[in-house]
Amino acid sequence: MVSIDNANSATAKAAVANPAPESNGSHPEFDAYRRRKSSIMPLEVGTRVNCRWRDGKYHPVKVIERRKLFSCGTNYYEYYVHYTEFNRRLDEWVDLDQLDLDSVETDVDDKVEDKVTGLKMTRHQKRKIDETHIEGHEELDAASLREHEEFTKVKNIATIELGKYEIETWYFSPFPPEYNECTKLFFCEFCLNFMKRKEQLQRHMKKCDLKHPPGDEIYRDKTLSMFEVDGKKNKIYGQNLCYLAKLFLDHKTLYYDVDLFLFYVLCECDDRGCHMVGYFSKEKQSEESYNLACILTLPPYQRKGYGKFLIAFSYELSKKEAKVGTPERPLSDLGLLSYRGYWTRVLLDILKKHKGNISIKELSDMTAIKAEDILTTLQSLELIQYRKGQHVICADPKVLDRHLKAAGRGCIDVDVSKLIWTPYKDQN
Repeated sequence: MVSIDNANSATAKAAVANPAPESNGSHPEFDAYRRRKSSIMPLEVGTRVNCRWRDGKYHPVKVIERRKLFSCGTNYYEYYVHYTEFNRRLDEWVDLDQLDLDSVETDVDDKVEDKVTGLKMTRHQKRKIDETHIEGHEELDAASLREHEEFTKVKNIATIELGKYEIETWYFSPFPPEYNECTKLFFCEFCLNFMKRKEQLQRHMKKCDLKHPPGDEIYRDKTLSMFEVDGKKNKIYGQNLCYLAKLFLDHKTLYYDVDLFLFYVLCECDDRGCHMVGYFSKEKQSEESYNLACILTLPPYQRKGYGKFLIAFSYELSKKEAKVGTPERPLSDLGLLSYRGYWTRVLLDILKKHKGNISIKELSDMTAIKAEDILTTLQSLELIQYRKGQHVICADPKVLDRHLKAAGRGCIDVDVSKLIWTPYKDQN
């Protein structure tokens, strides 16, 4: 329950309307402003209110956490909020100035969880959620989900520096306790060791002799290169990669025991070295036919086709193994979108070129895509019907063209002739 009396409401409205004066903290106007803000009753965790986002507009949020800033007054807080219209990756700490206190909902029901279906929103907002708000926790029971959300509810690292990029993080990652007070980390882009200060990174770079991920280069096409890194042989690198990836993957379980995994790291190469673009991991032995465990394209390289390239690469490895494959569930929201796009385009391309009937089994043999994934993809496109006890593919050329156009451009091609790789089972 949030209770703000009329006097405090008026003060809050004035505070929101008048941003903090610029000052070094000793100016009388600033001190008066700080005292005025300190007099406002702090918002409770669970409060729903509108918050000014980076687009300058107000959006509904839920207060997830709060912390007292003793340097600004005895009762001055900042708030960690979740934008209920958007994915958790946009959660952030905000100042009271960003909150419209006239919109505070005073009856806070802590038992009510944010659910996309319960929100009143425009068609545009609904589409935005459909595209980005697939939570990826379907395998967790209610208690486990609550524990996961409680443990990971607040981002601990706000930004990282990796190579020439400074990147805003999306989610919590369980770095060792000695990094608890850090809001920014500095990564070596080659060995992925992380440090608290820029000076430490600069000293490290003078000594680090790596110019590419450790492991074997199994693919090179012009400026793109793929390295296979064995988690058992390169344990520290594998663990560092998992810490890094967790900052951008909500659903990911952090694997401290990386011995059982192979990591396929995609790089853009230049005269300074091979710079990580993204990666996918894969179990060395999978009884469930998983050909991919986790997948990530780093934010600076997204929307360039690299995600679908990584997916295509994982299927080329499956073809080399003479197996069908499927990604481990749950997928991240962006991972699921990439897979749906990849499956759609690959299957439509085959159906468009193929003459005569073709079965799901034949499609699976040609693509190494698991039959269940083919079936659900074709069903979502309404290209399959159930007749006389069996599934029949309906491949009308005009319908295929329409779906292909909607699927957008394809991925960067994997030139199989440049893949030099031996399956893990045959390496030993």
